[in-house]
Amino acid sequence: MKRNIICACAIAAALALAPRIGNAKDLTLAGIVFQQDQFFRAIQLGMEAGAKANGATLLEANSDNKAEKEAGLIDTYIARGVDGIVISPISANASAPALRRALAKGIKIVTYNSGVEGDVASAFLTSQQEDLGKGSGIAAATFIKKQLGGMARVAVLEFKSQFPEIAAQRVGGFVDQIKGAGDVKVVADQDAWLAEKAVAVASDIITANPDINIIYAANEGGTVGAVQAVRRAGKQGKIFVFGVDGSEQLANFLLDPDDVLQATTAQQPFEMGKQAVQAAVDVINGKSVDKMAIVPVLALSRTDQKGVQAFKDMIEAYQ
Repeated sequence: MKRNIICACAIAAALALAPRIGNAKDLTLAGIVFQQDQFFRAIQLGMEAGAKANGATLLEANSDNKAEKEAGLIDTYIARGVDGIVISPISANASAPALRRALAKGIKIVTYNSGVEGDVASAFLTSQQEDLGKGSGIAAATFIKKQLGGMARVAVLEFKSQFPEIAAQRVGGFVDQIKGAGDVKVVADQDAWLAEKAVAVASDIITANPDINIIYAANEGGTVGAVQAVRRAGKQGKIFVFGVDGSEQLANFLLDPDDVLQATTAQQPFEMGKQAVQAAVDVINGKSVDKMAIVPVLALSRTDQKGVQAFKDMIEAYQ
């Protein structure tokens, strides 16, 4: 009898020390975004779908692009004892300490869209940032050659003060494609990644540079603002916008006969969110996952109205 008790205690101790291999139906995950726009709304919908498919509970939050709020959310989820955190970190450096605290408590970390320094995340899901710029750059190069006679004066809206490396990759991918299209010069380059700010910045650029005929925006908010600025200036048919990201609003811009937005290259945020949650569930359950997974980008162009409409229909189906 004594031997049986000792064996039972040993087994219990071993189980206590073993990595947690849980039933997905018992899992609780935190899903954190850093701003509320259509891109991150699609991420949230994807995370919800991934959690539902696995029978997991998903706790959703928005850090509002504030490092202190993000750290507070992570600490709250640590105290709550979640099994995993799925997050697009605000900063590779500044977000790391709070995520390390979570990791030290046995919480699995999966990042998407933006990464974190060190060996903190079990998996990182992203799009190739350069490809986002490259896709729109290819469309712009063709447009410059065929519609503008090989002459373009370009303004760039980006977000280098927010995410310098990502911004550089998106802008570099675009510029690399258009520089061989003829007499092409970038005459303005400013930060403006939220739509309201981008309207004001793009409007000022248009006023200061009357020869501009192309605006490239490296994210959704910048693209929306650029289109609205062109419309506000009455420059339809004279200034053409190329962007990054995909949303119902951008799809509508591509379908609009005003001919302002010509092309955008979209990430697939729904798939990114869904796959990120699946990765978290797999890691928690002891399964092997890729340390980095690339979610393919999707080129959308005014020249392919059926493709744009299909993309819009897909987004509407998620809502």
